[in-house]
Amino acid sequence: MPRNEQHTGSVPFGTLGIIPLKSFAEMGKKIDECLVRWRSEREGNPRVFETEGYKRDSYIVSAETPRFGSGEGKGVINQSVRGHDLYILVDVCNYSLTYKLCGQINHMSPDDHYADIKRIIAAAAGKARRINVIMPFLYESRQHRRTGRESLDCALALQELTDMGVDNIVTFDAHDPRVHNAIPLKGFESVSATYQFIKHLLLSVGDLKIDSDNMMVISPDEGGMGRAVYFANVLGLDMGMFYKRRDYTKIVDGRNPIVAHEFLGTSVEGKDVIVIDDMISSGDSLLDVAKELKKRKANRVFAATTFGLFTNGFEKFDKAYEDGIISKILTTNLVYQPPELLDKPWYINVDMSKYIALIIDTINHDASVASLLTPIDRIHKKVKEYNEAKGAIDIDE
Repeated sequence: MPRNEQHTGSVPFGTLGIIPLKSFAEMGKKIDECLVRWRSEREGNPRVFETEGYKRDSYIVSAETPRFGSGEGKGVINQSVRGHDLYILVDVCNYSLTYKLCGQINHMSPDDHYADIKRIIAAAAGKARRINVIMPFLYESRQHRRTGRESLDCALALQELTDMGVDNIVTFDAHDPRVHNAIPLKGFESVSATYQFIKHLLLSVGDLKIDSDNMMVISPDEGGMGRAVYFANVLGLDMGMFYKRRDYTKIVDGRNPIVAHEFLGTSVEGKDVIVIDDMISSGDSLLDVAKELKKRKANRVFAATTFGLFTNGFEKFDKAYEDGIISKILTTNLVYQPPELLDKPWYINVDMSKYIALIIDTINHDASVASLLTPIDRIHKKVKEYNEAKGAIDIDE
C-alpha cells in the first residue's frame, strides 16, 4: 500500500486548509499539488472520501500579511476557516522578502516572520477547529538553553504559540529537541531528513560502496552525535566525531573561538565519509572538519545538513570544491535557497515538499506519523535497489 494511502481509513479531523505564508509560498504550491493529486485519485470508503471538502482543486486558504508605511503589519484571512484543520507554513530564514519602513527597504528577519505567524493565528480568531504550525527551521532554536543571565527565546516562542491556540508544532532537526519540555502537553515533532538525504545522495553519486570498509559517518561536534549514530546504524557503517577545543579565555563575536577540531574514531583512510549536521551557517566548522578528514587521507567528503544558510556566501565552498576538500553538499529546500546556490556544481538540492505533504495528510486524518518519522525499511529498500542497479532507484517512492 502506498504511504499516502496507509491512514485513509479514518475520517479527517476537520476540513483541510493550508496557509503557506509568503516566505514559504513556492513550497506551499508543491505541497498543495501533492495533496490535490493524492486525494483526487483515492477511492474506497465513501465515509472518508465523500466528506465535504475532502477533494478540492486546492487546499490553500487565501491569506496575506500586508504592511503599513510605518512598517507595522496585520494578518488577513480572505475566506472562511470555520471548522478547518489549519496548517500554517513558514520559513523564518527567508531573508529575500522585503518591506518598506518609512520609505526604506528592509529585509525580513526571523522576528518579522514569527510576528506574521502570530498575526495569521490571531486572524483565525478561534474559528478553526485546530491550528498546526509547520516551521521547518524552529524560531530561535539556537537559543535553547541558558548559560548565563540571558533569554530563553525558543521556549518562550513555543509557549506563546500554544497559548494562542496552536495544537501541534512540526519542525525539522531542532537544534535541541528537548526544548519540547517547554510545552509538554502539546504536540511537537522534530523530524529528520535522513531518508531524503540518502535517496538524493544515491541518485546523484553512482559509485558509492555502502559498507563499513568503504564508507563512514562523521559528526562534526558532540552536539550532533545522536543524528550521526542513527545515520550510521541505519546504513550499517562505522562513525566518528570531532569535538571543538575552544579558548575559554577569549570571546570573539559573542563566543569562545575554536582552537582545533579533535577527532575520535577509527581510521578514515581511503573511505568516503558523510558529515551529518543540522545546519550550515557560515560553514567554517564544516570546512575545517573536511580539511581535517582530508589530512587523515579520507577519499571523498560529502556533507548532509538540513538547513543551508550560507550566511557568509559561497566563495569558500567554491574554493573547497576546486581544491578537492568537499565533493558534494546536500541541504534541503526547507529554507530559502538563492538561485545562485542551485547552480553550484557541488550542491545537491533535497526536495522535502512530498514529505511535508505526507505529514500534513497523515495528521489531518488523525493518524500516527511514527512510520514517517522512522523510515528504516524504506532506507534499506533504497540501498538495496542502489546496490543491485547502481543509481537506478525510484525517486518518486
